[in-house]
Amino acid sequence: MKKLISNIALFSLVALTFTACKDGQKEVATTDEKEVVAPTPEAVSYTVDVEKSVIKWKGDKPTGSHAGTIKIASGSVSVNGANLETGKFSIDMNSISDTDLEGEMKANLEAHLKGTVEGKEGDFFNVNKYPLASFVVTGVTGTEGETIVSGNLTIKEKTHNIEFPATIDYTDNGMSLVSKPFNIDRTKWGVNYGSKSIFDNLGDKFISDEIGLEIELHANK
Repeated sequence: MKKLISNIALFSLVALTFTACKDGQKEVATTDEKEVVAPTPEAVSYTVDVEKSVIKWKGDKPTGSHAGTIKIASGSVSVNGANLETGKFSIDMNSISDTDLEGEMKANLEAHLKGTVEGKEGDFFNVNKYPLASFVVTGVTGTEGETIVSGNLTIKEKTHNIEFPATIDYTDNGMSLVSKPFNIDRTKWGVNYGSKSIFDNLGDKFISDEIGLEIELHANK
């Protein structure tokens, strides 16, 4: 009996820890694709610096988590004075990388995420079929001292509008956009592997629907 109670307590602790981890950052609002507004004639086009720009990701499951990065392939933003008006960047899904594993475990996880393992192509991102994702800015507003960026995020040819808080800074020849950590629900883009909301027979062998993201974007004139 003591062993049973101990096991129940341990399971409860794991569950509470997992829930707290997910609740540490908010899932952003996800809506239908929105219209993209053209930049004003006064806006200046900046080119995204793909060497400095990066997207960080994190995925959770009851027994732990994994984290990594994805590279930005190309992009540009339109800036009018100290205001970001529009922007678009492509995301190189072939560049998905894990940063908390090494050797064979790292290679195996990256291959599974990319979908380069025969028979498991559609589990996650299927990069051979969908090599690029994209983000297109649809609005930039200020709310309670924060800048809120909204945009159309396309993954696996599915597009939804999301919004997230960010810090945007400008220099004489460039700009930077750094988001706060935020979550998206991957199943809204058809990434369903291990989802308890899609499959009802997973027990505790599920992966959270929420993917944590941080966007760091740098662009120059």
